[in-house]
Amino acid sequence: MPPTAGRRRAASGPPRLGPRPRLDYYLILDRPAGPDAVAEAIVVEEFVRATDWTTVGLRSAGWTPAGAGWWSSAAYSRAMRADPELRARVLPVARAEADAAHRRLGGAALPDEPVLRAGFHDDQVLPVTAPLRLGPSAPDGYHERRVYRALFAGDPLAHRLAELATRWRPADGRSTADALPAGRRRVDDDRFAWTVRRVGRGLAWSLDLTVLLTGADDRTVGPLLHELTSAVRLCGLVPMTTERFD
Repeated sequence: MPPTAGRRRAASGPPRLGPRPRLDYYLILDRPAGPDAVAEAIVVEEFVRATDWTTVGLRSAGWTPAGAGWWSSAAYSRAMRADPELRARVLPVARAEADAAHRRLGGAALPDEPVLRAGFHDDQVLPVTAPLRLGPSAPDGYHERRVYRALFAGDPLAHRLAELATRWRPADGRSTADALPAGRRRVDDDRFAWTVRRVGRGLAWSLDLTVLLTGADDRTVGPLLHELTSAVRLCGLVPMTTERFD
């Protein structure tokens, strides 16, 4: 699903300094996910983020038992999201599951993340657009209001989506049995509220995050955005991009 249209802006600077988030891990199965499917390859990915935490690129590397090492392919990462047949065989996992699969397939322990990042050679550049102005300005007492939308391809595992809804617990305290995941949090004095929903006439899923910043410093945004995106990814969805609306 293409990013929201908008004016192109000047190229953003590199992500700010600080600990890098963990990589995203995927198993490529020999058939659509099911009880008889087995892993035949591993893919690791990392989004490149601009200074406002939107995504501007995607880096990846893959490994197969018969290969000569880790390979990098932007085209393969695109196909993981756009090709329905391949996407049905993509299973988002945590690092521990990727490590276990790597050993089962004849490899040793999965390399450390700095070593895996060294295998990123064929980067995919993502479209960059200016934030689309949709909502009101920040309420009294806040410096800035932002809205982020992380888009995902695929279909989630229903039981994991329900578990996530329970873990995040809606702020109104209603039963989460039939509710989509939603939550709220305060980090320092900044406030965050988010929800997961279908978008694009059911063609994709999104994580919508509203941010109220008390000052110009937005360092609280990146870690929480990555945490939430990772939680949704582990429900079986493949992240595509993160846009910003103000």
